[in-house]
Amino acid sequence: MRKVEQQSTHAEQEGANGPSPIAPSQHGEGEASAALGGTSLRRDEQGLALVGDGMVLRGDFSQLLPRIRKGRLSSELLVRAAKVRDCAEPWAIDATAGLGEDSFLLAAAGFRVSMYESDPTVAALVRDALNRAQANPNLADIACRMELFEEDSIEAMSHLGDTPDVIYLDPMFPERRKSAAVKKKFQLIHRLEAPCQNEGALLAAAISAGPRKVVVKRPAKGPHLAGVKPSHSLAGKAVRYDVIIPASIKVPLA
Repeated sequence: MRKVEQQSTHAEQEGANGPSPIAPSQHGEGEASAALGGTSLRRDEQGLALVGDGMVLRGDFSQLLPRIRKGRLSSELLVRAAKVRDCAEPWAIDATAGLGEDSFLLAAAGFRVSMYESDPTVAALVRDALNRAQANPNLADIACRMELFEEDSIEAMSHLGDTPDVIYLDPMFPERRKSAAVKKKFQLIHRLEAPCQNEGALLAAAISAGPRKVVVKRPAKGPHLAGVKPSHSLAGKAVRYDVIIPASIKVPLA
């Protein structure tokens, strides 16, 4: 799952669906940076970015616009895997939000999305990307359906208050680092977050929250999360989405 000056504090009270979302950053347009194991967070005219070793990583939902055009969004494997019936505005939890790109696709498909990211540096990047998206006429309607929570999702899923329709899991996975393109894009984040070490606890927390389905993103030929066989899967060339129906789980997770 996916400490800088930009980290904001949680509200004093919690709402019915859990803690209040992260407040917008109060920093101005000047540079803000902090040492983060060889990387730093810096703000420029384009927003907040994580930089190091000549690489720059910035949250930018505008890059996803081609994928949400009419006729393309419905063909996204994630959207197909997460689809639920008989619900005007389904609620999805992205328990491993990372930079929030998959959350954006779900929000574009009509979901209200609660994103959980425990790393304060990654959360700062997502928060900044959300702020910029909400000010962009082409992105605002989608971004307004996304909320960011800076906390551990395993703990959060135990006291949600209401029941989500879908819980989405995309734990960092070592085999995914084999792709040179993926390695270049996320190499900086890999310095901040290690591959998931508690797969069983993560999946158990998601199932215990009682959603209609749990959707798990895996490498196309990777093993099932925590060894749990899904109800069905949708596979592409590089990734696979395993769909678990909680009611079908017959053995308790370790």
